[in-house]
Amino acid sequence: MKTVVILAAGEGKRMWPYAVIRPKCMIPIANKPVIGHMVETLKSIGFENIIIAGGKLTEQIANHFRKMSGVKIVKVDGAKGTAFALKEVSQYIPDDNFLVLHGDTIIEKHDLEALVESIEKSNVPVALIEPLNDELSNDWICCAVNEGNIHNVTGHPRYKCSHRFCGFALTSEVLGYIECNSGIFSNVNVGVMPPLEGYLEMSLADYISDGNIIKAVETKGTFIDMDKPWHILEANRYMVNKLCNDLSSNALGENAEIDSSAVIEGYVRLGDGSRIGRNVIIKGSIIVGNNTIIDNGAIIEGNAVIGDNCIVRNYCQIGGGSSIGNRCIIEHCAEFSGITMDRVHLYHYMELGGIIGTCTDIGAATVCGGLRFDDGITEHRIRGRREKPKEYANSSYLGDFSRTGVNAIIMPGCKTGVYSIVGPGVLLNEDLPDNTMIMVEQQTVKKHWGPEKYGW
Repeated sequence: MKTVVILAAGEGKRMWPYAVIRPKCMIPIANKPVIGHMVETLKSIGFENIIIAGGKLTEQIANHFRKMSGVKIVKVDGAKGTAFALKEVSQYIPDDNFLVLHGDTIIEKHDLEALVESIEKSNVPVALIEPLNDELSNDWICCAVNEGNIHNVTGHPRYKCSHRFCGFALTSEVLGYIECNSGIFSNVNVGVMPPLEGYLEMSLADYISDGNIIKAVETKGTFIDMDKPWHILEANRYMVNKLCNDLSSNALGENAEIDSSAVIEGYVRLGDGSRIGRNVIIKGSIIVGNNTIIDNGAIIEGNAVIGDNCIVRNYCQIGGGSSIGNRCIIEHCAEFSGITMDRVHLYHYMELGGIIGTCTDIGAATVCGGLRFDDGITEHRIRGRREKPKEYANSSYLGDFSRTGVNAIIMPGCKTGVYSIVGPGVLLNEDLPDNTMIMVEQQTVKKHWGPEKYGW
């Protein structure tokens, strides 16, 4: 089996504000689009025909993979659902057996290998599934397992289900069921309202109801489905730590150097022309791109990935598990933890934890609240639905091409949209829509003052 279809045509509305100017699969984690990590893994286990079904802004996906052979990009914009997206690209599937994965997920290599091995042994369709454990069933399309086979495929059930889907190894026979997808997920509890959308899992449910078998392979490693903004931080932390923990020695590129005064507790991979300068402290391992300067007392609290052409210096502090994009500036006592995308500027006593979108400028002394007075977690609104994330609920989420003024305060969990501005002195305590500026209007009072006020 050499063919895989990666479904990447979803609009990503629950991922706001990070899927406005890019496809969701192109959101960077550890300085690379999440779909880029997936394709590299698939290449490493021998897949030669990688078909990506993209939707809006597919051109960005094509641009990213323009130098990689064996990757075909097909725009299926308008295909309402995963089943119809797969149908659109089925003509490019030459093999009897093939994988189907989602482009916004992280699946470990050994789990993908187990999925391939299972279909090659049985020659029947196989689903890669993950135990839900303490995850809510009503967030996912779920299933149960009986004697190693999938049954009871249900959409967002209100009762506790045992597993959710991670990926699929399918046979050509299943494509006939894809052709006949009804365009609505009918396997739901009474009172649950499914959208008019063709889900691949509904075709698999039809396949099972006709007496066919779909085997189950349970994940052994980490699986992350990037569905909402806090999942980006979860995925980034996992990938940064994985890449840094894989280092077993220092590797310095051409003209790269480390000052003797630097204190580094782990290993370093340093790109061409990059330098770790005086009094730098790194409490983990670090991967650094080309022509990046880390200097003058910068502190990195754990594993980190830093891109090309960055400046990190002057007693700034970066949290462990963070990634810094390309052409970023972090200096002058700035404190940051999380993800900065490309061309982000942080300086002058600012403090922020979360995600900062591309080309965003954070004004001096901007701070975000990471701890509530009640020590609780912030409730988020995702497309109108109340949600309380287990992790990163109190992080800040700043959209691409946004700005803050000096002394702006961002309260826990707040998001700012694309092309938005939080003005000087604003206390932001709710999400700010795209293309919006919020400013403080101040009433000015002028009156005479002089020596007579002091008794002269």
